[in-house]
Amino acid sequence: MKVAYFCAAILALALTACSGKKEEPAKPAGTNQTDSATNQAYNTGNPLTAPVDYLGAVGQAQRHSEKVLDTVQIQSAIRQFQAVEDRNPKDLNELVSSGYLTQLPKAPYGMKVQYDARSGQVTIVRQQ
Repeated sequence: MKVAYFCAAILALALTACSGKKEEPAKPAGTNQTDSATNQAYNTGNPLTAPVDYLGAVGQAQRHSEKVLDTVQIQSAIRQFQAVEDRNPKDLNELVSSGYLTQLPKAPYGMKVQYDARSGQVTIVRQQ
């Protein structure tokens, strides 16, 4: 009789714990929360698609890191140019010809480097 009550209590506890509200996993800092297509594709939680989801996430992280590193490298060269020349470069090729960069970094596939000569800011944007 005690065994039956014990089993019933364990079963009730397990069902209560499993029936709670499902919480969304915490998103890492700096992620674009409005990009629902990307989050939907990689947060399926299906063990059968986990390897594909993982490879997709690795590819996305690699493109993001390349974009950030390229932007930082160009911005650093622009700041050095501004310090010496006391003006912004007319275009990014001027950084190469002046010796601040050996060559312009290539943007990741499907992206392009955009430079605003007035503000001296570089961004990497999707190619239209």
